Amino acid sequence: MSDHKGFTLWMTGLSGSGKSTITEVLIDEFEDRDIPLEVLDGDVVRENLSKGLGFSKEDRDINISRIAFVADLLSRNGVPVITAAISPYRETRDHARQIHEGNSTFVEVFVATSLEDCEARDTKGLYAKARSGEIKEFTGISDPYEEPLDPELRIETAGKTPEESAQDVLDYLEAEGLISAK
Repeated sequence: MSDHKGFTLWMTGLSGSGKSTITEVLIDEFEDRDIPLEVLDGDVVRENLSKGLGFSKEDRDINISRIAFVADLLSRNGVPVITAAISPYRETRDHARQIHEGNSTFVEVFVATSLEDCEARDTKGLYAKARSGEIKEFTGISDPYEEPLDPELRIETAGKTPEESAQDVLDYLEAEGLISAK
């Protein structure tokens, strides 16, 4: 008998907030615990499932809806899923939650990192390009990021390692009975 359940861990936050880095730590933890896991990274999904979409609000909403559909499909069939996508709009995240209602557990995790910290750790130079006008409709600069009002988990990353942030997620999942304690 399995000691874990399907659920969707919906990681949201600005570009560079740490969503993917925390997810990488979680992947290792899930492997150590022999828990199967699927990861739906925003960039990977955009390349493979949403190719051709731009970054208008409508295209971003379509991309997030596709991620939500796949996440629900997997999680309602017993597979834990982590999504790591900016998902900047509250209404679209709420829609992702609604897709899961009655099917599986949806856990919204707000990776709360200041814009200044995200810009400081911007390895791809995206913020600089957005500030110079080279990238249009960039979340946090020329396009809004609407913080979650009531996420299941809010991770303040300032002064914390990715491992500490991942541990916060694991502690939550254990407390909710979604995974067993190590």
